[in-house]
Amino acid sequence: MRIKICGITELEQGKAIAQYGATALGFMCVPTSPRYVSPSVLKSLTESLSTKIDCIGVFANTETDLIIQMVSETSLTGIQLHGDESPEFCFHLKQTLPQIEIIKALRIKTTDALVESEAYFNSVDTLLLDAYHPNLLGGTGKTLDWDKLASFTPPLPWLLAGGLTPDNINDALSLTSPNGIDLSSGVERSPGDKDLAKVKKLFQQLET
Repeated sequence: MRIKICGITELEQGKAIAQYGATALGFMCVPTSPRYVSPSVLKSLTESLSTKIDCIGVFANTETDLIIQMVSETSLTGIQLHGDESPEFCFHLKQTLPQIEIIKALRIKTTDALVESEAYFNSVDTLLLDAYHPNLLGGTGKTLDWDKLASFTPPLPWLLAGGLTPDNINDALSLTSPNGIDLSSGVERSPGDKDLAKVKKLFQQLET
């Protein structure tokens, strides 16, 4: 199972989280995010981490040219689109960056959003289901209705996000069948400051 910890802002925390067993780290490239990292910091972070871990840049309603520039100037291995990007936008980006994983995050408000996800099946490499919030893109601490995701089995990999913590992760996984999980606020002291004790507890819970 893929384990992605998102909202990394400090190199030493990123290295420690990788050593615990994370397979992917996420970096917020959205300036309005409290976990935002500037292009220069992103470059430093991604180049200093092990090449064995996926480095995912999170963007929202960002122009294609800027995303391409960020990919060319950093060591990102994937792009997570967390805004209102259309299937056509995602497909174009996937064609333009064939070596880069394209992840589309969908904020699930109702089961209708699960049906709408079908439009992205051929446009991206991976889906991510997050909890809906009217003002925040992610890291809200709100959970999804896991019961309604029990039958969600798309023909491409998907990650479960939204309010996951070391304390509820096994409950979430008992009701859903994702290919991976994505945590941010659930393993933090404050936005962008990861609590390594919580991260360690997460991996301990996953082993039980």
